[in-house]
Amino acid sequence: MNHILVVDDEAGIRSSLEEILREEDYGVAGAADAEEAVTLLRDVPYDVVLLDIWLPGRDGLELLAEIRAWPAETRPEVIMISGHGTIEAAVKATKLGAYDFLEKPLSLERTLIVVKNAVEARRLRAENVEFKRQFSAASVLTGESVPVKALRQQIRLMAPSNGRVLIYGESGTGKELIARSIHAESQRRDRVFVELNCAAIPEAHIEAELFGVRRGAQADALPEQRGTLERADGGTLFLDEVGDMSLKTQAKVLSALDDQMFTPVGGTQPLRVDVRVIASTNKDLEEEIAKGNFREDLFYRLNVVPFFVPPLRERKQDIPLLVRVFLAEYGRQYGRPRMEIGEDALEALGRYHWPGNVRELKNVIERVLILNPRVLRIERKHLPPLTHKTGARSTEEFSSLQQARDAYEREYIQKKIEEARNNISHAAELLGLERSHLYRKMKALGIAVRE
Repeated sequence: MNHILVVDDEAGIRSSLEEILREEDYGVAGAADAEEAVTLLRDVPYDVVLLDIWLPGRDGLELLAEIRAWPAETRPEVIMISGHGTIEAAVKATKLGAYDFLEKPLSLERTLIVVKNAVEARRLRAENVEFKRQFSAASVLTGESVPVKALRQQIRLMAPSNGRVLIYGESGTGKELIARSIHAESQRRDRVFVELNCAAIPEAHIEAELFGVRRGAQADALPEQRGTLERADGGTLFLDEVGDMSLKTQAKVLSALDDQMFTPVGGTQPLRVDVRVIASTNKDLEEEIAKGNFREDLFYRLNVVPFFVPPLRERKQDIPLLVRVFLAEYGRQYGRPRMEIGEDALEALGRYHWPGNVRELKNVIERVLILNPRVLRIERKHLPPLTHKTGARSTEEFSSLQQARDAYEREYIQKKIEEARNNISHAAELLGLERSHLYRKMKALGIAVRE
């Protein structure tokens, strides 16, 4: 329910407005002067204040100025009302930040429309504040290792410019996070950040996604839409995995970057935009150029400022900090805000080689919380078997898929037997197997039977 505060020294007007607004399912309260209004506003998060200009003591314009100084997330929209309305008063109220200005006698229809629009404006502002808060939190580069500190320094130096950026790194290293961090510290931080995953969009649709579609002879089969370039106007466009673009699309992107102009699919009129482009890739683009898969001229347009994101195996010092960040995030999500992790578990995570990088670590932490709903402290026994491996064990150790599968099953079963304190019946329950079936598995995998 949305809450409205009516501030007017005339009891009849106050009572009438309260009754009308309650009929529209608003929560309503009234105040006869500015001091009473401030007291109520501090107790309840009102969405809209209907505020008379002429009040005993402090007038409505003074109260409006005070309200506008409050933080955006707690500040209601203010609609000024007056029985002595003048253009001068309306202009002053607008300059002080009033949402709208109503003259007495009030029109019921206009009042309800203005209140409804003000409630919607308050909702959108609150969502925008929350979005910026989340965006800022999502743009924090976690870690204290030398590579991460160097990345932060590079971001601070290059973010304020409009230079194009090309981010290199393996899958899962956090290339999108770097792009968001650059945007968050740039002069475009208050404008949009638009992402286009070039690897996830079918080749037939990527031009429509980039440039948009206008109804025309060439686009009869496609719905009309604004492209990512148009939506990113004034802000930042992040081209994720740009190395997966076709040569045909690369040529059009090159032209758009050079001129900051493009023509939507099926359109006839070119559009001009002001966009900063950040691209990322997990490929060696110079090697792709040599193979004829990537345009050299586009590479040099994008590679103005190169960023190299190290894999997690080269910044293992950051694993404990990353784990605690993920535990806090998923702990809140799954109703366990005070999650902890034991040193034995951290040691095991530090020995693992993390081929999936930070993304894999984050997935492991979430998986552990889901599979152990009553656990508040993660120990080594709670971790997936693969994270118990030491060194950079790879697929080269196995000569067949069956060998790899057997190795995984062996470790998983041994982990469950360890959890069951060598009680095979209990271990079978944990594995969802019959006791006899587990014995046969253990014998086939060479696991010693100790009970």
